[in-house]
Amino acid sequence: MNEIQRERYNRHIILSEIGEEGQKKLLDAKVLVVGAGGLGAPILQYLVAAGIGNIGIVDADTVSLSNLQRQILYRENEVGKSKAKQAKATLNQLNSDVKISYYPFMLDDDNADEIISKYDIVVGATDNFKSRKCIDKITKAQNKAFVHGSIGEFEGQIAVFNYKNGPSYFDLFPDTPNESNLPLGVIGVLPGIIGSMQACEVIKIILEIGEVLSGKLLVYDALTHDTNIIQFSN
Repeated sequence: MNEIQRERYNRHIILSEIGEEGQKKLLDAKVLVVGAGGLGAPILQYLVAAGIGNIGIVDADTVSLSNLQRQILYRENEVGKSKAKQAKATLNQLNSDVKISYYPFMLDDDNADEIISKYDIVVGATDNFKSRKCIDKITKAQNKAFVHGSIGEFEGQIAVFNYKNGPSYFDLFPDTPNESNLPLGVIGVLPGIIGSMQACEVIKIILEIGEVLSGKLLVYDALTHDTNIIQFSN
């Protein structure tokens, strides 16, 4: 680690739980973020700022005007452009230590195995249930952690699946819901709260500190700030 890095990551390094060795672990880590929207935006910004050395971004969508209410990576002049490409361009300006790759297409059964094999941890920031099931299947097969988050209206959920052979997404959600019945609205700040929590779980997993939300579903209510943890098993 050079002197510029010591200055950049000083607030990490002075923490006894992290130090230089911990920061080196972050710089050596490889994290794939599936979804660069409401959840993905804060996840990506905090992971890049933290110095996660290699980050992949998967998102097939383009920026729309309605995204700007909560997807804080993007600007009005980027409407219509690829989210994955624009996210990479913006994040490159935040931290030159980080190598960022982007995949401007859906993660599916045809490409997931190859893409996920390049990374240590996968963060699910997608509202697509097929993608979630795909991530769950491949991370379980490859023995990699899947840091899941979801949001709707005023509620958010976070859990870590397939961590050290722990429970999977399918163990908690065996049935695929009818997407036509799911809420479309969301308060704009909620993805920032939940996405930041997901980024924290990633950092904890890399550093092997704290208690990881494996076998636990954290449910957050933005209207009351109540937080409940539901335990489950495989």
